[in-house]
Amino acid sequence: MTVRVLILPGLFNSGAEHWQSQWEQRYSGLHRVKQQDWETPACPDWVQRLQEKVAGSQRPVVLVGHSLACTLIARWAQQHPQAAERVRGALLVAPSDTEADSYPSGTSGFTPMPLNRLPFDSITVASTDDPYVSVERATAFSDAWGSELVMLQKAGHINGDTGYGIWPQGIGLLFKLTGDPQFKSQ
Repeated sequence: MTVRVLILPGLFNSGAEHWQSQWEQRYSGLHRVKQQDWETPACPDWVQRLQEKVAGSQRPVVLVGHSLACTLIARWAQQHPQAAERVRGALLVAPSDTEADSYPSGTSGFTPMPLNRLPFDSITVASTDDPYVSVERATAFSDAWGSELVMLQKAGHINGDTGYGIWPQGIGLLFKLTGDPQFKSQ
């Protein structure tokens, strides 16, 4: 049975140049979870929306989160352990440290950072120069979540602004989690 891949953007959503948007256009079976409020999100609302999407899926799910969505995934898994059993894996890219002074204001309920072990396979991808998380904190999050850590050199926030459009390496990581041949490198 194939999996359903849920794309989970972070704060302000993911624009056209972002790898999440590029993947949605290029590959079949990827579905963006649309939140009501991208600018001033409340964690309970985002958790509820993710719960609706996972519970409504007829297939196993793989989650693909960027930035604040990494926090969302960890918080959701903590609050909905039975639903989390339906998740085959998660790709957690550029997790933002919602407790850091560098984190933008306007969100509510995303602190403290959830440090529960995830009940599914996960890969955390971080950058050595992400303005929203230090290498030490990204490593601590990955360790706490039980994730494989992939550290990119000077990749910023790993988004469209830093040149991560189609991002072939990320597609390879998604293949590792899904086994879906459409993501296998050619």
